[in-house]
Amino acid sequence: RVHMALIDAAGSIGVATIRCRDGRFPSVGRAHAPALRLERAVRDLWGLEPEGCPDGRPWLDHGRWPVHAPLGVRRPAEGAPGPYRFLEAEGEGLHQIPVGPVHAGIIEPGHFRFHVGGETVVRLEALLGFVHKGTESLMAGATVEHAAKLAGRVSGDSTVAYAVAFARAVEAAVGIEAPARAQVLRGVMAELERVANHLGDFGAICNDAAFVLLHNHAGVLRELTLRAAGRCFGHRLMMDCVVPGGAAVDVGPAEVKALRLLVAELRRRFPALVELYDNTASLQDRTVKAGIVAPALAARFGAGGYVGRAAGRAFAARRTPGYPPYGELGFTVPVRQEGDVDARVWIRIREIEQSLAMIERLLDRVPDGPARVEVDGRGGGEGMALVEGFRGDVLVWVRLGVDGRVERCYPRDPSWFQWPLLEAAIEGNIVADFPLCNKSFNCSYSGHDL
Repeated sequence: RVHMALIDAAGSIGVATIRCRDGRFPSVGRAHAPALRLERAVRDLWGLEPEGCPDGRPWLDHGRWPVHAPLGVRRPAEGAPGPYRFLEAEGEGLHQIPVGPVHAGIIEPGHFRFHVGGETVVRLEALLGFVHKGTESLMAGATVEHAAKLAGRVSGDSTVAYAVAFARAVEAAVGIEAPARAQVLRGVMAELERVANHLGDFGAICNDAAFVLLHNHAGVLRELTLRAAGRCFGHRLMMDCVVPGGAAVDVGPAEVKALRLLVAELRRRFPALVELYDNTASLQDRTVKAGIVAPALAARFGAGGYVGRAAGRAFAARRTPGYPPYGELGFTVPVRQEGDVDARVWIRIREIEQSLAMIERLLDRVPDGPARVEVDGRGGGEGMALVEGFRGDVLVWVRLGVDGRVERCYPRDPSWFQWPLLEAAIEGNIVADFPLCNKSFNCSYSGHDL
């Protein structure tokens, strides 16, 4: 069987299930392009064939696995892998520039194939899958506790988002709610993660535009955020701090005071960085009107996070469909229409400001009571959760067996629907603007490749 999660404009989520008779199912990608790569991954991992899929190339399987369909009916791999067939581009004087999968910086691997006329990018196509770790296979048969640790490592910079999504999915499967105190603590951790990552991206984008001063100052603020997280929750990234049933760590008056001091310090120092960004003409010259994503394309791909909101898609899982503790906070979703690098920067700026306000309000209402309840998964069940990570909406579906162990779990990263938009955004730009556009998207390799 193949399952497909759908969401409507009101935020209602539905799941369609299709029986795969003879190992086949009708392709959704032939009518809905965002499903194409997901279907190619299903073929690679499960050996199920999407009938009518217009793209028969492999996606995650580069021909170096010892078996085909490792999650389905396995069969030994045969022969040496052939070259990947990139899409072609035709025109006088066009040439190709291959980049990666190994890059100059300390970043994850991915291959980018540019078709270029002069200095202008005519086509860009990404090839991913180099960080495939077999996460779904590792989760199958694992205890809920071990699977929670794996979920928190799908993409390390989003460990809180994935941990919350997995925890909420398990809680839905067994029919429990985490305590109110845990919900607030989860919210504080999620917003700290958002602030730290947005500060890092803000600085890195400026660095790729050759404005190192802002990169350094933003790095200082990010470091302050990570240090506060480490002091208050025992881990700088807050890894393993969220578990099914609640939170693995609690805070006392000293930790609350430290977080309030952090919020005050960031509010004091961050506005000067924003003013410097906005008033530096050479920086604006690089970011304004570079790497534009058309609003219609963002809507078609259901792009979440700053990529979607910078192109007019006012979607945030904290609001739609929503989940605790955000229902009581009454916030607005920042949206821009330009769809360029500058718009993606401003969405991050506004979300940093918003997250600081949320942290302060959540600290004002930390309720008494336990931070965790026991989770008994025996008896089985299925659950799903949609959570807003710093990149966008993270979806986790889990099925528990009667013994309480994880039978299957699928974590879906927002980058699945953002990588294709990066390819579209760079067309018509010069090659030298790719690092800037790429950083403004900051898609996850690990979260996508699983």
